[in-house]
Amino acid sequence: MTVMEFGKQNQDTILLLHGGGLSWWNHREAAQKLAEQYHVVLPVLDGHAGSDAPFTTIEDNAARLISYIDTRFGGQVLAIGGLSLGGQIAVEMLSRRPDICRYALIESALVKPLKLTAALIPPAFGMSYGLIGQKWFAKLQAEYLGIPRELFDDYFRDTRRISKADMIAFLKANSLYTIKPELAQIRAKVKIVAGSREQKNIRDSAVMLNRTIPESSMEILPGLRHGDLSINHPERYVQMLTDWIAH
Repeated sequence: MTVMEFGKQNQDTILLLHGGGLSWWNHREAAQKLAEQYHVVLPVLDGHAGSDAPFTTIEDNAARLISYIDTRFGGQVLAIGGLSLGGQIAVEMLSRRPDICRYALIESALVKPLKLTAALIPPAFGMSYGLIGQKWFAKLQAEYLGIPRELFDDYFRDTRRISKADMIAFLKANSLYTIKPELAQIRAKVKIVAGSREQKNIRDSAVMLNRTIPESSMEILPGLRHGDLSINHPERYVQMLTDWIAH
């Protein structure tokens, strides 16, 4: 498994999972700030640029990360954070292992399946995948996704390295993921956030997660879009996570 690490000298470990189509740099600035106090690990999700495995399912990626935590950290880390696809994988990890972490921050994770969207992904990307390598198209996509200018080079470089098969696979999985019954048994304290300017299904998903997870708190963040918190407001993200750990 490919990971980037910050603050190795610190004892308590935080694992942060990036969004679909991005990479570890999604959380780079937050990791640099957290590294003053914590050991921060930024894995590259399966099927993304630099990964050593293709994307198969959210469940498989969660299982690989659990195995990594078992091998490297004795079966538990202090906290796990995840954005979008990374948030879904974090939720799946918690469902499989209720004590995998003590705290979690789940950002913009969809758990309300979109079957029509999933069905449209293969033909849509079959026609448009070739545009990903065009810089003008990447700039339009980055603007739509709210990727800041200072991250564009990382975004353009790594998006081009994702295969069509992997991109279709993780986008379909993202559209179809559902909550597992075991999630109601988890022991971690979970903070769930979504932006007020996100699609309604993301905000509905935050409510569903909050109702399912025993020790959870939900917050709809005024004015924020999908991924805004961790990508564009890393200081606020760090403050929210550290406050939650201290909670």
